[in-house]
Amino acid sequence: MLVIGIAGGTGSGKTTVVRKIVESFCDGEVAVIPQDSYYRDSSHLPLEERLKLNFDEPAAIEWELLVEQLQQLKAGKAIEQPTYSYLTCTRQPETIHVEPRDIVIVEGILILCDPALRDMLDMKIFVDADSDERLIRVINRDIIERGRTVEMVIERYERILRPMHLQLLSLPNVMPTLLSLKVVIIKLLSI
Repeated sequence: MLVIGIAGGTGSGKTTVVRKIVESFCDGEVAVIPQDSYYRDSSHLPLEERLKLNFDEPAAIEWELLVEQLQQLKAGKAIEQPTYSYLTCTRQPETIHVEPRDIVIVEGILILCDPALRDMLDMKIFVDADSDERLIRVINRDIIERGRTVEMVIERYERILRPMHLQLLSLPNVMPTLLSLKVVIIKLLSI
């Protein structure tokens, strides 16, 4: 089994890269594990508080479960991948049955931040895009797929996404880590 990690900022084009990789193989050869499925459950909080949570920091991810499930896949065992709702900001009761495949792609903005997960990745890809392009993609995605208004997206971008990107994912900050990992860096200007 080849485990590929695809990281990059919000709106950088990770999903497009994943889709292109999946399309280049036969059906059933690739399993995709999105980091977003492993957000810690916050259903105990009122919706107003959940909407203010910072999901772009490593503490928002249940790394232990993600690593455990990836280990199960590598051992040839199927998993029940959690699901997450962007509309309610909660983990859902439904799961997705995932069988082990020849190729497993783990995709998410923070996947290179967790040492245990990072060590399980055979190939690491960091997708970069200009900040203006990322913001346009985030606005389009969040309005269509996540039911947010333009104002909500821009407020969240300014309050959380941009500061966390600069802190954790901007190339000057992440470059030493990327180079030490022998990763592939893809600069996507437009997709």
